[in-house]
Amino acid sequence: MRVQVVRPDALGREEIAVWRELRAGSGASASPFMEPEFTLAVGRVRPTARVAVVRQDGEPAGFFPYERGPLGRGRAIGFGVSDCQGAILRPGLPLTSRELLRACALSAWEYDNLEAGQTLFQPSAAAEFGSPVIDVRAGYAAYEAGLRGRSPKFLKTTLAKERRLGRRVGEVRFVFDEPDPAALRTLMEWKSAQYRRTGRRDRFAKEWISTLVQRLHETRGGGCRGLLSVLYVAGRPVAAHFGLRSATVLSCWFPAYDPEFARYSPGLILHLRMAESAAAEGIGVLDLGRGAAEYKDALKTRELRVYEGASTRPGAGAVVHWLHREPVRRAHHYVRGRPRLSGFAQRTLNRVGALRGARRC
Repeated sequence: MRVQVVRPDALGREEIAVWRELRAGSGASASPFMEPEFTLAVGRVRPTARVAVVRQDGEPAGFFPYERGPLGRGRAIGFGVSDCQGAILRPGLPLTSRELLRACALSAWEYDNLEAGQTLFQPSAAAEFGSPVIDVRAGYAAYEAGLRGRSPKFLKTTLAKERRLGRRVGEVRFVFDEPDPAALRTLMEWKSAQYRRTGRRDRFAKEWISTLVQRLHETRGGGCRGLLSVLYVAGRPVAAHFGLRSATVLSCWFPAYDPEFARYSPGLILHLRMAESAAAEGIGVLDLGRGAAEYKDALKTRELRVYEGASTRPGAGAVVHWLHREPVRRAHHYVRGRPRLSGFAQRTLNRVGALRGARRC
């Protein structure tokens, strides 16, 4: 067995085909983030992107996508925007995490959404989280019936707001797969404003993220492609979502709406219509992603498990990584686990956002 490290664009057709076969036979959820297309897309905008190709008896037997930083500190491919991470390996491959990191010249590999079942890395996890999902494999009617039983007031109120929006403003129209790049630009503007308003880092201020999203929106076919869904009222977009889809999973990524229409909860209406259209398209699961939110609690049918942490091998690089990341991670985890502190932190972020907005004016 040997490991060869290459740039994503150096992967050949045979290797990509084996990657897909390994992933399809793994029994794991068909997350688009774990498909080769996502790694290839990140490789076009991130020069530090690499793939370790594991060969056994000369044949491809595994793939480990990652990004390499200074001092051999590695991160999951697309770290910061990737919602499912890990290696794609043939079952029973005699390989340890330390051996793989050594072959990649990595002192540490950091992840924040490690997929459950990643036995190579899961023992190193420092925290476990739920990632809520909407399961529509039995069809949208069955999902809505379940939602009516779990959250009758939520469903009734949301559907009433949709009807009210149509009466007071104009015709409500939903497009599941909107190819118009202007609609994507509108969504990105809304999302950037939301980040600033809530005191959070604007992801779209990073050129590589905005370029990645735009290119994935243009992608058609394959196991991972962008999907832009838009809710229009009287011909005007009022809510939108950009995510990634595979054949059976839609990973929800960037939802946003026009604050002018907030009273109608257009984001909730959008998610219900997305679930309905996804079921009609044969998509069985909408992964809402890690992170607490009231709308996720209302919409979800169950949760997947994801993990945060870092796999390391002995050496100075691992110590540097620990000193740089672990205190911050532990502080975040401490605050998240205490509702009063978490609420105070959120209010502080909101005040920071308001100050930023005032300065921009």
